[in-house]
Amino acid sequence: MRVLMLGGTGTISHAVAERCAAEGLDVTIVTRGVSDHHPEPSGVRVARGDLRRGEVVPWLLENERFDVAIDFLAFTPDHIAQDIGWFAGRVGQYVFISSASAYQTPPARLPVTESTPLRNPYWEYSRNKIACEDALVAEYRATGFPVTIVRPSHTYDQTTVPFDGGWTVVERMRQGKPVIVPGDGTSLWTLTHTADFARAFVPLLGRRDVAGEAFHITSDEALTWNEIFRTLAAAAGVSADVVPVPSAVVAEHDAELGAALLGDKANSMVFDNTKIRSIARGWEARIPFSQGAREIVAWHDADPARRRSDDRFDHLFDTLAATARHHLTTPEGEN
Repeated sequence: MRVLMLGGTGTISHAVAERCAAEGLDVTIVTRGVSDHHPEPSGVRVARGDLRRGEVVPWLLENERFDVAIDFLAFTPDHIAQDIGWFAGRVGQYVFISSASAYQTPPARLPVTESTPLRNPYWEYSRNKIACEDALVAEYRATGFPVTIVRPSHTYDQTTVPFDGGWTVVERMRQGKPVIVPGDGTSLWTLTHTADFARAFVPLLGRRDVAGEAFHITSDEALTWNEIFRTLAAAAGVSADVVPVPSAVVAEHDAELGAALLGDKANSMVFDNTKIRSIARGWEARIPFSQGAREIVAWHDADPARRRSDDRFDHLFDTLAATARHHLTTPEGEN
């Protein structure tokens, strides 16, 4: 099977490319260059160029044959229109990497299934992914365009600290500074290791019988945010001073971060993976976050250059923690 991947050095795409190659697929990735965190995947061919403005994809399609195309880098309907123009009639399957944040937010019922409605009024990123899905489903209905939609949910590897602010949060914990948890920290969240995601993803490839369908791929381990913070703190050899801050308060101080919380992380998200297991027989997520947290800390500690703190987030977290604690200690009626 010949696979063309748009992307290949990102958190998810790198794991998928390496898994595809390990299973004997002939993989070509299109990328502008190696990322800071991931080397070129082993066992794949690399086509370098600007994905959207260059001619690398049209050249590849003119000169080679591909059974499957996967786009990890489509974020707007304009990207989808370009992809349809490229791949219609040229590949047997087109896989769009969407996002589980496209699901109804907050969800009316748990666990989330693929039939859960798509609606996220809080986060533009998610609304754009929904618009991409709408365009692809319309094209499938009109012309039979062979799209399969995959919705990851907070998928990470050893390079990815699963908090806004990244390593800044771990550094603060190591310095004994408070860290911010959305809401009261008791909402349930699902973190999925890229190795687990890739093992379930690859069996979808080459399946013409999943055209027009959507699948999410997530772990079945649901942890509270308090547990996630404390698990990573333990891996870093410290304890976490966790300060709960309502997401709406975060939004008052930082609109972009607040939108990401209100539109995603502030809500309990637990998933039913029955559908992907109907394709990836016997699959289950094997890597608990306790193991993933140790991988994250070990990777960052292996090179001081990886342990970068963001001054903006550091200052924001100081402000939010002080604000939250002021409201907790100020008697009612005082300013």
